[in-house]
Amino acid sequence: MNSSDLWGPYVAERAWGSVREDYSENGDAWNYFTHDHARKRAYRWGDDGIAGICDRYQILIFSPAFWNGKDPILKERLFGLNSDEGNHGEDVKELYYYLDASPTANYLKYLYKYPQEAFPYDRLVEENRRRGPKDREFELVDTGAFDQNKYFDIFVEYAKADPEDICIRIEAVNRGPKPAALHLLPQLWFRNQWAWGEKRGPEPRIQVEEGLLVADGQVLPSPRPLLHEYNIGKRFLSATPGYEALFTNNDSNAQDLWNTPNATPYVKDAFHRYLIHGDKQAANPKKTGTKAALHYFFPAVEKSVIIYLRLAPKASSIQEVDAIIAKRKAEADQFYEGIHPKRATDEEKAIQRASFAGMIWNQQIYNFCVNEWLNGDNLKAPPPPGHKMVRNCHWRHLLSMQIFSMPDKWEYPWFAAWDLTFHSLTLALIDLPHAKEQFSMLFRDQFQHPSGAFPAYEWEFSDVNPPVQAWAALKLFEMDQDYEYLEMCFHRLLINFAWWINKVDELGNNIFEGGFLGMDNIGFSDRSQKPPPGFLLDQADGSGWMSLLCLNLMRIALTLSKKDPNYQGLACKFLWHFIYITAAMRKGYWRNYDMWCEEDGFFYSYFRHPDGTAERFDARSLVGIIPFFACDVWDEEELRQFPLFWEQYEQLIYKKPHLADKCIQKVSETKHVFGLLSKEELEKFLKNIWSPDEFRSPYGLRSLSKVHEKHPAVMHGMTLSYEPGEALEKIKGGNSNWRGPIWFPINYLLIETLLNLSDAFKDTIQIKVGSEEPATLHDMAQTSRK
Repeated sequence: MNSSDLWGPYVAERAWGSVREDYSENGDAWNYFTHDHARKRAYRWGDDGIAGICDRYQILIFSPAFWNGKDPILKERLFGLNSDEGNHGEDVKELYYYLDASPTANYLKYLYKYPQEAFPYDRLVEENRRRGPKDREFELVDTGAFDQNKYFDIFVEYAKADPEDICIRIEAVNRGPKPAALHLLPQLWFRNQWAWGEKRGPEPRIQVEEGLLVADGQVLPSPRPLLHEYNIGKRFLSATPGYEALFTNNDSNAQDLWNTPNATPYVKDAFHRYLIHGDKQAANPKKTGTKAALHYFFPAVEKSVIIYLRLAPKASSIQEVDAIIAKRKAEADQFYEGIHPKRATDEEKAIQRASFAGMIWNQQIYNFCVNEWLNGDNLKAPPPPGHKMVRNCHWRHLLSMQIFSMPDKWEYPWFAAWDLTFHSLTLALIDLPHAKEQFSMLFRDQFQHPSGAFPAYEWEFSDVNPPVQAWAALKLFEMDQDYEYLEMCFHRLLINFAWWINKVDELGNNIFEGGFLGMDNIGFSDRSQKPPPGFLLDQADGSGWMSLLCLNLMRIALTLSKKDPNYQGLACKFLWHFIYITAAMRKGYWRNYDMWCEEDGFFYSYFRHPDGTAERFDARSLVGIIPFFACDVWDEEELRQFPLFWEQYEQLIYKKPHLADKCIQKVSETKHVFGLLSKEELEKFLKNIWSPDEFRSPYGLRSLSKVHEKHPAVMHGMTLSYEPGEALEKIKGGNSNWRGPIWFPINYLLIETLLNLSDAFKDTIQIKVGSEEPATLHDMAQTSRK
């Protein structure tokens, strides 16, 4: 991380209801730390806020709060429903937008839409609880909160004068027909690091000095376990005049929460009580604390109001804020003009830029020490005994103080390896060094398990996610040809591969049994749960992912062989693994059934019984599409550059044709295709994929075939129906909306595979569906892109 990244939008939009803050007996994170608790309860691992920014280690946080004079709660954080309250699972119930951002957060712009009437908290909960899974969600706009345009558009802009000098502009625009009251409270506070052990640690201070708000963190020790000194020092917040400075401490209101004495008379929800309940004793009259707010009150906003602030290591003028913001905005405009495709329309450019803004705003500090979390900070007052066994008990080594690209800072404000992998490729388009740093976090000893496993995601690090990291390493390598980086990734991927082989393939048959693999709303059951003893699940997608992993690792090894011929031996190893995994999926190698169904032109998973019999899962879903992605195309001239590998390759083809014929085709004088399907099988398979009655939709590849709309798949009394977006069966924690009807990463892989095969087969494969014109592989890829 360079100096420009020392401050950024690294503040979660929801820290309540998270695993890190859950010290319960049963692991019910959502109900252990609720939204109602959030304004009163200090967070242990990381804070939240609206449009918040903080320093690299989240010692000091800035975030605005709002009050319209009618709300029952000071608006400090985004509201949403937990997984029990929402009829379709957890769901944020706010309107907010990431309008713009530059890669190093030199310029950031955020929009929050704030109703002028009381925010309908209770109604959102009650109505969504009342609705069933077949009903649509009840959203904030459905409550009438924005009727007659009675709301404020609150724009929050940040621009850096230098890496640690941050200019802030907050503008509230009244969109309603009449003037309306608004309280703006820019807040500055220290993350609570002092209240967790047996004894309280040193506490920083925020106070007024010479008319400025001064945050002094010099007494704070370096965050553990940093090997270098880090101290926030002093920070000065200058601001537009006309405010009332309020102070309290970022400590839990224990009296209110647990009926135990408060450690300090001034606690976290002081500003809420001061404004909304009129409790003038709630704020510290001595004008000092670990949390402060500048309270601006505008009794009748007609058009708009603007306040300026500047947070810096020294006292700085706010007179330059507009000019600095304009300069950074112009630099961002210039930067993105160099990023946008040359033929992109203005609308496409705007969409791409907003998408990048979302990626940048969704970077967040991920503080988490699993060992401390399991044991508790105070050994004399540990968490309840059951806490240690609920989740992640095998991941005591995991220790993070990193900035990560999060899936979403409200619904998924936690580390997830699958998402991080794909996000890294997107970030590489605007900041390749940062993207590579993000991706390589997975390979660090603080994250990768000693067994070689990568952590899946916070709710269960031990869940099995698709092994797409080797594929991503190759995509990153394509951008800069960094052999040293690729070699580092490869060594770690070798350890991960060994874990897959030894852990997930229990019987050593090269078939991968059980495991989550991300398919959480298109199966009969929660695949994170192990089958009964003696039963095994042969997963078509698991084996397909492993085949792809072998091909990716083979290509990495051959790529590295251009610099070091010794890697050819490892390329041979992965060639053989690919051969055996492919053969194991097909009838005749060791099994009497085939995961490929010739009649249906599709792959299916099987459930093996202790007596050796097997049942087929007749569900047509992404599970059966994944094996298609296990594909690579090589030019013979390139393969012949690696003599050791070429020798083994030829021996394999001629000495073991019963294995090689299933997964290697020479489709022309020069092209060799490695894959799980022959040309004839590809044509059958792609006809299903391309059919509008099956997987092809106007918006991309469906997660589940539309065939199941009229013909649900049934197995052991369980039913799998075509239910776009929202499954009626609540599996995997009760949330069915994680994947949705269209899963973007899978569509990306589909397009890439079609283009890859098109390079080999040219126009010799053409898929005709109904009365449509035949489509080549290239046609299919181009149509899927739109």
